[in-house]
This record gives sequence, C-alpha cells and structure tokens, in this order.
Amino acid sequence: MNTTEKPQAEAARATFQTLEDRPLSPGTDVNLDVILDVPVTLAMEVGRARIPIRNLLQLNQGSVVELERGAGEPLDVYANGTLVAHGEVVVVNEKFGIRLTDVVSPAERIRKLK
Repeated sequence: MNTTEKPQAEAARATFQTLEDRPLSPGTDVNLDVILDVPVTLAMEVGRARIPIRNLLQLNQGSVVELERGAGEPLDVYANGTLVAHGEVVVVNEKFGIRLTDVVSPAERIRKLK
C-alpha cells in the first residue's frame, strides 16, 4: 500500500426501528410545549380572480376587480398555506378582524394534503 493512500473503511448496513402509526393510549399526555412558540402565518382570503395580463396592466386607482366569491360568503383562513377555518369580517378597535364560524377538523386537513 502506498503511504499516500488512506485505508478504506468497511461499510455496514444501517438498521432503523420501524415507526408505527398508532393512536396514543388513553391517559397519555402529549407535551405541546415544544411547539407553542413556533410562529405561524395566518392569511385571510376574501376571494380570487383570474384575469388576463392585458386587463391586469390596465388596472389603476379606482379599478374594481370582481372576485369569484359572493358578498356575504365566509372568508377562508389559512395557516402557513393550509385551510384551517372559515369566518366573517369584524371590526375590533378600528382594525379588521375575523370571527371564526367553522374550523376545519384535523382529519379533514390531513385528507386534503394527500
């Protein structure tokens, strides 16, 4: 063996424990403290519109864009891009807010991810 060559280590196959998707047993507490300070971005969506670039370039102050959602329909509430609830606009201390009228269940959120 040449003195500049390094000896080759033998590779070993890694083994991992199988993870099981099972519900927690009754009485088992889940410690949520580790995620309570993780920031989440909330976004409220009034509606959407698809318009050609030609019309987009013609928009100016005072232009009106018609949205696909009707007046009085609930707004969508997204957390980090995932739909989590529906609600209605309210005014609180001269600022806009949203009153949640329906919260999407965790099972429904997971179903939409698949």
